[in-house]
Amino acid sequence: MGSVTVRAPAKVNLGLTVGGQGADGFHDVATAYHAISLHDQLVAATADELSVSVTTADGVPLDDVPQDSSNLAVAAALALAEHVGVDPLVQLHITKRIPVAGGMAGGSADAAAALVACDALWQTGLSRAELQEIAARLGSDVPFSLVGGTALGTGRGQVLTPVLARGRFEWVVAIAEEGLSTPAVYAECDRLRGDQVLPEPRVPDNLMAALRTGDATALGAVLHNDLQEAACSLRPALRQTLETGEAAGALGGIVSGSGPSVVFLARSPEHALDIAVALSATGTCKSVRRAHGPVSGARLLGEA
Repeated sequence: MGSVTVRAPAKVNLGLTVGGQGADGFHDVATAYHAISLHDQLVAATADELSVSVTTADGVPLDDVPQDSSNLAVAAALALAEHVGVDPLVQLHITKRIPVAGGMAGGSADAAAALVACDALWQTGLSRAELQEIAARLGSDVPFSLVGGTALGTGRGQVLTPVLARGRFEWVVAIAEEGLSTPAVYAECDRLRGDQVLPEPRVPDNLMAALRTGDATALGAVLHNDLQEAACSLRPALRQTLETGEAAGALGGIVSGSGPSVVFLARSPEHALDIAVALSATGTCKSVRRAHGPVSGARLLGEA
């Protein structure tokens, strides 16, 4: 097998509740993950050494994306190679459509894609459960990027429970000009909270109920992100983006994860187009994409 191609989706945190900072510096969370049809694509090919290249969908090199082991796709290839006892001789090429440092788990998607691609390329025969174990060591969002769909994440987000979600939801994604640092957003969240005593994080029952019934209007009304205020504090222009989408009639809008991408829920594909046009006209964001969810996690192209 000379090469394989894998697509992996962006994620949206429909609800994200963040607990206090633990002694290890991390925060426990409870989140409703939702995979949407905005994908990165990764091609893995047999090579004489491990290398990675990253471009936009138009083929423009993204030199600001790391090309060493700090790139999660590279880390995934190395972890899998070590696990199965093979040399990591693979060339990875990533085509980015998920915004970099955008709060939509683009790096995690690439890591999940690398696991699936290298597993197929090296014919390791690992089960999805074994890949999940490796994914959990790579980052909090990587296990969900493998699974996709809609799921409840607890712990640091890596402990997943499937969620029954009916129907299809239509989304508009407002992509910001520059990314935000996840550690910086968490630090700002801690600063804004001060010495508050925080309850154990959990996803609200009304959000889970909206997913079970497939009620987009109910879901739009209960979208929630504990990191949103911190992201807006660091990037005040996000407030204008949120206001623009809401003024265009979105059922709900939310900063995705640690931001700065903002997602809006629409009633229909036609309504999503109206929201996208309104956002584009105001110039409050770099670009706008339409997507739907839930979709599958990292998959070989041609795989169901």
